[in-house]
Amino acid sequence: MPKKSKYHSDKNNNKLQEIGRLIVRFMNGNSTKIYNYKQISDGIDYKNPRQREQVIQALHKLLASEKIKEVEKGKYIINLKIKGTLTGKIDFNQSGNAYVKVDELPDDVFIHQKNVKDALQGDKVLIVTYNFKGKKLEGSVVEVLERNRTEFVGTFQLIEHKDFGFVICDKKVINTDIFISRNHFNEAKDGQKVIVKMLGWEAGNRNPSGEIIQVLGEPGNHETEIHSILAEYGLPYEFPSDVELEAQNIDTSIGGKELEKRRDMRNVCTFTIDPKDAKDFDDALSIQKLENGNWEIGVHIADVSHYVQPGTLLDDEAYKRATSIYLVDRVVPMLPEVLSNEVCSLRPNEEKYTFSAVFEMNDRAEVVKEWFGRTIIYSDRRFAYEDAQERIETKEGDLVDEILTLDRLAKILRRKRIENGAITFDRSEVRFNLDENSQPIGVYFKISKDSNHLIEEFMLLANRKVSEFVSLKKNGVPTQNTFIYRIHEDPDPAKLEALREFVGTFGYKMDLANTKKVAQSLNKLLHDVKGKGEENMIETLAMRSMSKAIYSTEPIGHYGLGFDYYSHFTSPIRRYPDLIAHRLLQHYLDGGRSPYKPEYDEKCKHCSSMERLAADAERDSIKFMQVKFMQTHLNEEFTGVVSGVAEFGFWVQIPENGAEGLIKLRDLMDDTYQYDAKTHAVYGKKTGNKYQLGDELRIKVVKANLIAKQLDFKIVEN
Repeated sequence: MPKKSKYHSDKNNNKLQEIGRLIVRFMNGNSTKIYNYKQISDGIDYKNPRQREQVIQALHKLLASEKIKEVEKGKYIINLKIKGTLTGKIDFNQSGNAYVKVDELPDDVFIHQKNVKDALQGDKVLIVTYNFKGKKLEGSVVEVLERNRTEFVGTFQLIEHKDFGFVICDKKVINTDIFISRNHFNEAKDGQKVIVKMLGWEAGNRNPSGEIIQVLGEPGNHETEIHSILAEYGLPYEFPSDVELEAQNIDTSIGGKELEKRRDMRNVCTFTIDPKDAKDFDDALSIQKLENGNWEIGVHIADVSHYVQPGTLLDDEAYKRATSIYLVDRVVPMLPEVLSNEVCSLRPNEEKYTFSAVFEMNDRAEVVKEWFGRTIIYSDRRFAYEDAQERIETKEGDLVDEILTLDRLAKILRRKRIENGAITFDRSEVRFNLDENSQPIGVYFKISKDSNHLIEEFMLLANRKVSEFVSLKKNGVPTQNTFIYRIHEDPDPAKLEALREFVGTFGYKMDLANTKKVAQSLNKLLHDVKGKGEENMIETLAMRSMSKAIYSTEPIGHYGLGFDYYSHFTSPIRRYPDLIAHRLLQHYLDGGRSPYKPEYDEKCKHCSSMERLAADAERDSIKFMQVKFMQTHLNEEFTGVVSGVAEFGFWVQIPENGAEGLIKLRDLMDDTYQYDAKTHAVYGKKTGNKYQLGDELRIKVVKANLIAKQLDFKIVEN
């Protein structure tokens, strides 16, 4: 076997796990064959020298975990001694069948619906595996070890003339209805939306039993549906009274001995730039010219850690929530309003305690000096993004020189970032104009302009520099300090290859030779598709090829931003990881030693999980509002673009309002259509008609199901 590499950085750990899965999957294709490392490298398409080095490292890991065996020096075979029962999480598909992800196996184990027993979506299960008809590996659920959840949202259905009813759940996270006896109705009426708690599922019973614990209201009602979205993801919409009381009793006075601990920056020109409807301002910028001609730029962040102390009810609740949730018509904050909108918010003409990153920068946007610590500021002005943009475009208005200087420096920072490998996804976000009753009366798109990029670049700079300060000594050697990082792994090579093949059909080329070439190719691709019919489709597929950013104590870098070290520091009002970063930074500034890392590993997992739930809830609220908006456009015709394709149909998005509807294959009467996953298309078997991702077609809105948050479209014949 080739000589093992001496250097193996933490950054590679997750990557090597993924390569290990590819290796095992490849070797399982012929489980009796013996391979050398070159054959394995070729088999998983890892052919350049850097990739082959990673294959060697992954082989060492697989040997250590006994997933493969070395039959002679440099020659390997899959270890087939994986027997008995295994544990993993179960994931159901629409057909009722399921798959269980097992760490010990390279592929998920298929579970037929007749063998899922009483397992529900996301449960941790014990399974036994076997080879179906001597070929395909399958499994059966033996026991549910741990329920993923026990509370569900659904519609109560009372069985007439009976002393019982059922709750039919909204989401397909449970493959059966929940039985409710009369003594567990808790005043729920037939047809109402409710939250039900599962009490048990006795052997032999077709349905689990449950108890209605909250009546949400009538289906389709605005408040009912919004509260249903939050309840579906287990997200709170009210603070416990004792938490609110603790927040009200916090000492909010400015002055005294606390001032002696802080750098006084109240006399430096300071302002905020935020959305026009923002209520919490957690970041501000200051700027002044120094005698040497350089600029002192301060990035000032609300000092939430001063007010929210570990061990308090307030901190426990903030950690539990982990993030603010931004639904279409409301914000569900991480902190009570007295903190998020008042005490911590950097409102104009008020003195505030802040935690700051202060940079001395030259006219080339190079950081000459940096300082981190607690400060006190006075915000001179509150700008909306539109106000700042007007000054950038017209070069007129108060504080125009300061804004133009920051804009010029930000553009240099952005250009350097892109040159160093950052990906420039700049997708517009759908927004709604609501009336006084929260009804959608219009749709518009939030588009990032120079003023948005100005704030973004200085927040990115602060996040990166804080992360580097904690993680690196002055000579660049890692400190091994425990910290909370925002990480983004390299894209999946298989997904990138599929993307390259697909965009090639449109005449676009991609170079996947190395990380930098991939980033350059993606940026060029995103630039080249601007304004073209395939733009939305290719942007969507490019985003799907990316990994998801998460929190971690391992500084493996942020691929999308092109940073080796990156942390969230700039939004502690709405993100708990930023609050953790503030506390740890102050701990190290005070000379503290690195705390116990596993404790922060758990915090990272929790915060990442809550962020995903919040994103799903936000997405559902947008779908709900889009369906509500389209209810007033039933039977109207629109031009749409095919935005997704599946075995049962395809989705069409209306560019002018972002609404997306489904066209079911069974409703296409001119032919029998079949799905082709490779080309993201469906084909008519007789006519050869094709509907492919990115195709433009004329549709009619035929159904708007508010409860299911689903639109149905029909193709209008030309």
